[in-house]
Amino acid sequence: MREAEEAGKPFLVFRDGNGVQRIVALGPGRAVAVLGRSEASDVPIDWDDRVSRTHAKLERIGSEWSIEDDGLSRNGTYVNEERVRGPRRLRDGDIVRAGHTTLVFRAPASGGSSLTAPESRLAPPPALSDAQRRVLDALCRPCLDQTGLMSPATNEQIASELHLSIDAVKAHLRQLYRRFDVEDLPQIQKRTALVRIALGAGLVRGPG
Repeated sequence: MREAEEAGKPFLVFRDGNGVQRIVALGPGRAVAVLGRSEASDVPIDWDDRVSRTHAKLERIGSEWSIEDDGLSRNGTYVNEERVRGPRRLRDGDIVRAGHTTLVFRAPASGGSSLTAPESRLAPPPALSDAQRRVLDALCRPCLDQTGLMSPATNEQIASELHLSIDAVKAHLRQLYRRFDVEDLPQIQKRTALVRIALGAGLVRGPG
């Protein structure tokens, strides 16, 4: 990751079906990158059955990159949890989701010294407490199973694992929603959005 950032060229970073971090360079020698479940894809995601064989296309125009679905996929493509409709310009730190897989778009040379709003989601806030971190880990734990279904832990499961009350779990989750800037999403989307941000940025790791 550090080498890719120092190179200053755009790249995608994500974790494969085994939880191994992968980096796909989007340098000047590449103008188009196809994302899909097909092994022939430039960005193959063959472990995710919610990803279409040809799912989405990334295209470089000048020094900028955009992503487009245009009906290629069955389940849609999302950037920062907004469905892509037509070409969508990508900015440093944007989180792309295809199926259950999240990819972080990085363009280090465009970031300058200040981070964009989406990029600020990619690291835990300095004030994140140990208790909040444990709740975040417990929330994401079922999603590390790699069975293909993304179902965050319920409040009851978190409370049981951490020996907390349901009210305490809810209070910690409200704080996490604010810190990761998802509190304005519909209630039903907050949990999965928080999990996708945490997993896509590598903030939560599997056992071992």
